This record gives sequence, structure tokens and C-alpha cells, in this order.
Amino acid sequence: MTQEASSIDLPRWLQTPPGRYLLAWEQQRIDAQVADLFGFHALQLGMPEVDALRANRMPHRWLALAAPPVPGENACADASARPPMTMPSHDPAYTPSAAAALYCDFDALPFATQSLDLVVLPHTLEFTIDPHRTLAEVERVLVPEGRVVIVGFNPNSLWGLRQWSGRTAQRLGAVGGAGHLFLPRAGDLIAHRRLADWLRLLSFEVQSGGFGCYRPALKSEAWLDRCAWMEPAGDRWWPVFGAVYVVNAVKRVRGMRLIGLARNKLAKPRAAPAVVSHKHRDTEVI
Repeated sequence: MTQEASSIDLPRWLQTPPGRYLLAWEQQRIDAQVADLFGFHALQLGMPEVDALRANRMPHRWLALAAPPVPGENACADASARPPMTMPSHDPAYTPSAAAALYCDFDALPFATQSLDLVVLPHTLEFTIDPHRTLAEVERVLVPEGRVVIVGFNPNSLWGLRQWSGRTAQRLGAVGGAGHLFLPRAGDLIAHRRLADWLRLLSFEVQSGGFGCYRPALKSEAWLDRCAWMEPAGDRWWPVFGAVYVVNAVKRVRGMRLIGLARNKLAKPRAAPAVVSHKHRDTEVI
């Protein structure tokens, strides 16, 4: 199941100056991660504001969104039977970057086991009630050697520190505590090391990734532009403290056996050289 409140807060936040700054960085990094991944079926779960599959060349690409079920219908159905998953924005020019193909629960994907080659999760795990179960469901639908690309907020960053201080003010009952939050309030930040442990338990192997968005937690576009110098400096001096991270992992299946041409290409062990012994009979000369 997906938290409904977070589905509203995140799209609204993405229209703010820090949200647009984040989207620009994520779109560029995701494009680089998925451009050279090959297969037949790719899926993006959530966050239609970023087109995570536009640079990928797989013939079948879908966007799945979470939505409350329509009364009298199953929990998962075609997108035409669902209410539009758009943000209640006051901007008439607002449109998602990609159109939804289906609506479903992310912890119960309507795909057969080992049927997808690529799944992209842009901030999906942070806005689900059970992120580990969602990740396990992604592992189920991926083929062996399939890829998952995950994007998440880094709690060990300036943005994460700002969010933590705002939540602390809320718990202490500070007046106007909700105004101290910088990131979408319903999201639970997952540390990069914690995510790596989850992936390892599910037999994933991290292939690549990185951190980004090193500018402070500022809401003014002018001040964000003034701090643009922190991007190259952060990549060089404090890379693990970026506000957001991208992880590219591959699904490993133990005990796989190669068949057909792949097995024939394996080098065969060389036979031991034969040793020939010659026995000479001694001859007596008179």
C-alpha cells in the first residue's frame, strides 16, 4: 500500500525551486543509468514528474502509479478505469512528464515472476508503508541479471539535517512546526548504507550510482543559483553528503547453469600430456 498523503505532498514540493533543481539533476542521472540497459520490458514505479525511461531503448516501457481503488473494482486495473493521478496544483500549465499505463499497489505488482528486465524506483521506497516488501516484489518480477535503479533522499546531508530538525520541532510541539519541514513530510528517508544492506539480502549486487545536489536546503531560487559552486566541490570533497543518491543494482541468481552456445564457449580443460617410456635391452658385444 502507498501513503496517500505523500502522493500529494511530493508533486507539490517538486514545483518549488529546490524541487525543480532536484528534478533536473535526477533526470540527467537516471538517463545516464538506463541508456545502455537492454532487454524487452521496463517499468517505472511512481513519480510521473520525471520520465525515467525516456533514454532507454527497450520496446515495452510502462509507468505505474499508486492510486486508491475504485469502489467495486479490483485493487489493480487499467489506467482508464482510475481517477487521474495528478496533483491538485494551481498552475494550469502543470502536466506530468509521462502518462500512466496502470495503477496498482507497489507491494503487489501485476506482473509474472521474472518477467521484467528493468525497474526504476524514483523516491518510491520513501513513500510506501513497507519499503522492504516493495523492494522484494521488485526482485520477484525481475529476470535474472535484471536491473533496478533506485533514487532516494540522503538523510546524511544538509537537506536531511534540515528535515530532521523540522520533525524534531513537530514532536516537541513547537508552534508552526510543520513549516520547518523542507522535504515532503510523509516521506521516510532511507540511508544509502541501509538500502545497500536490503539489496544484498535480496541477492542484488550494486553496479554503479552516486550522490548529488550539494547545495544547502534553501527555498529561494536566487540563493540556490548563488550556491552553484558547491556542485563540483561536493563531487570532489564530500561526495557522500549529497542530498540525493542514485543506485544501480543487478539481480544475481545463484546456481544458474549455462546452456547451449554459452556453455560451448567455456574453455575445456586441457588433457595431461602423454608420457612415453622406452626400455632398451642391454646388448653384449663379443
